[in-house]
Amino acid sequence: MASPGAAGARSAYIGVACALIGSIGFSGKTVIVKLAYQYDVDVMTLLALRMLFALPVFLAMAWWAGGGTTRMTRRDWRAIIGLGFIGYYLGSYLDFAGLQYISAGLGRLILYLYPTLVLLLSALFLKQPIHARHLVSLALSYGGIALVFHHEVSIGENLPQMALGAVLVFAGAVTYAIYLIAGSRTVVRLGSMRFTAYASISATFFVLAHFMTTHGPARLTVAHEVYWLTLVMALFSTVLPLWLIAEGLKRIGANQVALVACIGPLSTILLAHVFLDEPVTAIQLAGAALVLAGVMIISVKPQATTPGNQ
Repeated sequence: MASPGAAGARSAYIGVACALIGSIGFSGKTVIVKLAYQYDVDVMTLLALRMLFALPVFLAMAWWAGGGTTRMTRRDWRAIIGLGFIGYYLGSYLDFAGLQYISAGLGRLILYLYPTLVLLLSALFLKQPIHARHLVSLALSYGGIALVFHHEVSIGENLPQMALGAVLVFAGAVTYAIYLIAGSRTVVRLGSMRFTAYASISATFFVLAHFMTTHGPARLTVAHEVYWLTLVMALFSTVLPLWLIAEGLKRIGANQVALVACIGPLSTILLAHVFLDEPVTAIQLAGAALVLAGVMIISVKPQATTPGNQ
C-alpha cells in the first residue's frame, strides 16, 4: 500500500501532466484555425463547426455534473448566459477574426496577456491596488508584444492588416479577462464542470443563431479537411484541455498551473513553425520571454479565476 507521501507525489505528477497537456492542447487551437483558413472558410463557419462538434461533449458534461448541491437561481442563469456570450462566443469570434491577419505565434502571445488585463480591470472597477511588481509585469509583457509586432512589420508584413488583427485578438483577450473576473463567484457557487458546461452550451446557442442568421445551413458544406480540423479543435483544443486544466487546478493549485501554462505560447510558436512554416527568430523568442516573464510576475499570485475556453 502506497504511503500518503507517495500518493501525494503521484497526484502532483498527474496534476503537472494534466496542466502541461491541457496548455499544449489550448495552444494548438491557434494553429488549427490558421490551417483551416487555407481552405477558404470564413470565421463564423469555422466557429459554428467547432461548437457543433463540441456540443455533445458539453451536454454530457452538464449531465455528468447533474444538479449539483446548489440550486441555480435566476441570477445564476443570467450570469451563465451573459458569461457564455462574452467569454465563449464574443471572445472566440474576435480571436478567430484576428487570426486572419496575424501570425499564430503573435496571436497566442497577445491572447496570453489576459492576466495583465485582469489586473488592470480589477484595479479600475474593483479598486484593487497596483504595486511596483505589477508595473514591472505590465512593462515586460507589453514591451515583448511591441518587440514581436515591430519585428513582423519590419520583415514585410502588412501593417494595417497586422494592426487590425492585433486589435481584434487583444479585444478577445479583454473579453476573456472580463469573463474571468465576472465568473469567479459563479463558478465557486456552481462548481467548475457545471459552470463550464452550461456557459459553453449558452455560447453554442449564440454562435449557431449568428451563423443561421447570416449564413444558413448550406454554408456548413465545406472541404472535408475543415471538418477534420474543427473536430480536432473541438475535442483536443477545447473540451479536453478544459477538463485537464480543471484537474490540474484541483491537484496542484493555481500557482503551479500558471507556471506550467508558460509552455502554451512557446508550443504555439513551435507548432506554427512545423505546420505553418512560420519562422522562429531570436527576436520572436526574446519577445515571448518578456511576455511570459511579465505574466508570471502576477500569475504566481493570481487573481481569483475560473477555468475557461482559451
